[in-house]
Amino acid sequence: MTDEGDVTDWRREFAEEARSERPDLARLCLLVCAVADPAMTQADLDAAEIELDRLAGLVPYGTRDADAWVTALADVLGHRAGFQGVPADYQRLESSLLHEVLRRRRGLPILLSVVWMEVARRAGAHVYGLGLPGHFVIGFGDPAELRLADPFAGGRAMTGADAELLVAGATGEALDPSMLRPATPAAIVLRILNNIRAWASTRPERSDVALWAVELSLLLPSHPARLRYERAELLVQRGDFLTGAAEMEAYATIMDAVEPSAAQTIRNRAKAARARLN
Repeated sequence: MTDEGDVTDWRREFAEEARSERPDLARLCLLVCAVADPAMTQADLDAAEIELDRLAGLVPYGTRDADAWVTALADVLGHRAGFQGVPADYQRLESSLLHEVLRRRRGLPILLSVVWMEVARRAGAHVYGLGLPGHFVIGFGDPAELRLADPFAGGRAMTGADAELLVAGATGEALDPSMLRPATPAAIVLRILNNIRAWASTRPERSDVALWAVELSLLLPSHPARLRYERAELLVQRGDFLTGAAEMEAYATIMDAVEPSAAQTIRNRAKAARARLN
């Protein structure tokens, strides 16, 4: 049984959910919230789930085809409930935390997409997320048909051509078919944690946020190996020189077989970290 507010237990639950056979996206996002805010309790997590259920109950019964789902969700969530995004949301940590997004009705595209997906799923839709470069959107029905919506814009319907324009604007390149593969819950949560790390990276005083975000990322079954080095750097930045140096050296051992010169550079940084104790 989880002690309410126990960060260590929340992390354990996050790891267990992430590695389960069918990870629950809403649960993973809410466990991120619990780690971010030690004051959160199981009752708070339950309240967020109840709100998602309540919103799903507002979707008209009998909605069937993909276009009808796009219209219904835009009406319920975008128009009536007021979920949408504004540019200022990118500057707020709350925009990456599901319980705050449910409360404020504002968030980053990926968190608003989580709301749309979880409400639609509860209402019976076949829904999925698409992690396009620079922008996250959702799709309904058969992914090959590209019945898309943009929750950040209140659920505006999108076409394949709109998706191509989004990608071109973000990368200057053409839309690659691989970008249209439905995102898994683990991939969605990793992208959310990447956004949190990016937010914290410009705020050195919030290295605590960067640290828990990278540590949660490391609990996911698939993650970039370099996150281990990023964690080591954060530990050194926060004054834990010995642990940070030890983790740098462990990462250097991994890098020996790939980039020996980079591995040596990392070992030099570990040595410098230890020297800061003198």
